[in-house]
Amino acid sequence: MKYNLTGSLLVTGLFILSSLQAQPAPHLREEVTGQGEEKKIITLFDAIDLGLANSKQLKLSQAKIEEATAALKEAVQKKLPDASVSGSYLRLSSANFDLKNKSNTAGGSSQTPKINQAMYGILNVSLPVYDGGRIRYGIESSEYLEKAAKLNADDDKDEVIQTTIEAFANLFKAKTTISLMKENLLQSQQREKDLGNMEKNGLLARNDLLKAKLQTSNIELGVLDADNNWQLANVNMDLMLGLPTTTELVLDTTGIERKNDNRSLDDYLQLAVTNRKDRTALDYQRQAAATGVKRTKAEKMPNLQLTGGYISADIPKFLTVTNAINIGVGVSYNIASLWKNKAKVEQAEAKVKQVTISEAMLDDNIRLQVNKNYFALLSSRKKIEVYFKAVDQATENFRIVKNKFDNSLASTSDLLDADLAKLQATLSYTLARADAFVAYNKLLQTTGVLSEEVKR
Repeated sequence: MKYNLTGSLLVTGLFILSSLQAQPAPHLREEVTGQGEEKKIITLFDAIDLGLANSKQLKLSQAKIEEATAALKEAVQKKLPDASVSGSYLRLSSANFDLKNKSNTAGGSSQTPKINQAMYGILNVSLPVYDGGRIRYGIESSEYLEKAAKLNADDDKDEVIQTTIEAFANLFKAKTTISLMKENLLQSQQREKDLGNMEKNGLLARNDLLKAKLQTSNIELGVLDADNNWQLANVNMDLMLGLPTTTELVLDTTGIERKNDNRSLDDYLQLAVTNRKDRTALDYQRQAAATGVKRTKAEKMPNLQLTGGYISADIPKFLTVTNAINIGVGVSYNIASLWKNKAKVEQAEAKVKQVTISEAMLDDNIRLQVNKNYFALLSSRKKIEVYFKAVDQATENFRIVKNKFDNSLASTSDLLDADLAKLQATLSYTLARADAFVAYNKLLQTTGVLSEEVKR
C-alpha cells in the first residue's frame, strides 16, 4: 500500500465541525507571529468556555426560553381585569329629534333644538371570576413548557461541550499526525541518501534505490495531506470559538488523562434515566399536553365576570350625562360548545398520545445510545492496549529487518515495509488514545452528566 493513501485514510473524515462565531476570552495566552497571525495556547477547558459563550445554538435556546417565559406571563396576566375606554365626537347634519314626552309652551307649541354635534365616552372594566379553569390550566401548561424549554437548553449545552471536545481531539490528532510523519520523512530522506551511496558503490540495485525514493515521495504527499487537514481543523475550531481564522491554536493537553471510572453498563443506564434532560423535557411536554385536554374541556363551562363602567355623554342644547357609573355581574355561555368542543378535546387527547409514544421511543433510543457508546468506549480502550503492543512489535521488527538488511539478508522492500508498519502502528496508537477520550465523554453526554463531570 502506498503511504499517501494510508496517511489520507488515517486522517480523512475527522474534521467535520460546526462553524460558530464568538468573542475571544481574555484569559487565553497569546503569541503574535509575523504577517498579523496569532498563536493561542489553549486548554480544553478554555475551549469549552469559549464554545459555550459563543454558541449560536445556545443563544437560540435562550431565545426559546424567553419565549416560553413570556407565554407564561401572558397566561398569568389573564387573571387580571380587562379594561377598555372608547369615545367619539360626531358631527350631525339635519338631525331630527322627536321627544314623546315634551312640555308645551303657553301658546300650545314647542320648538325642537337644532342639534349638529354629539360627544360621548365609555369606560368598561371586567374581572373574571369563574371560567371553568381555563386560566388556571393555561398557567399550568405554560409552566410545564417553560421548564421543558430550560431543560432542552441544558441538553444543547451538553451537545456544545461534546462538539468542542471532539474538535479539540481532532486538532490534536491532526497535529500529532503531522509531527510523526515529518519525523518519518526525515528518516526516509536520510535512508535515501545512504542507499544512494550504496548504489554508487555498486552495492545496491538501481531499482531498490527507486523504491526508497518512491516511499519518500509518498510520505511527502502524506505530509501535505495531513497539513491540509490540520489547517482545515484549525480554521473550523477558530470559527467555533469566535477567533480570527488566522489564529493558530496551540493545544495545551495538561490535565487531560484517562479518568478512573469503573461504572458498569447498568450504572450508565440508570444515570441516563435520571439525568437525561431531553427525557425530562419530554415528560414536561406530556404534562403540558394533558393539561391542554383539561383546558379544552373547560371551554364547555360558563363564564362569570364582575363588570363595571362609566358613561359620559354631551349633546349640546339637548342632553348631558355625567357620573353614570354602573356595576354588576355578567354571565356568558357558549351553547355551541356542547357539540363543537368534542373535536377539540379529541385533538388535545391525540397530542397527549403522540408525546407519550415519543417518550417511549426516546427511552428505547437512550438505551441504544448508552449501549452503543459504552461498547465503543470498551473497544477504544482495548485498541489502545493492542496498538501499544503493536508499536513494540513493529519497532522490534524494524530493528531486526534493518539488521538483516545491513547484512544483506533482507531486501530493500522488506526494510521499507517494516518502516511503514512502524509508522502506522505509532500513528494508530496515538490516535486511539484521542478516540478513547472522545468516546468516554460521548458516553457521559449520552447519560446526561457531561457538563457536571467534564471539569472534575
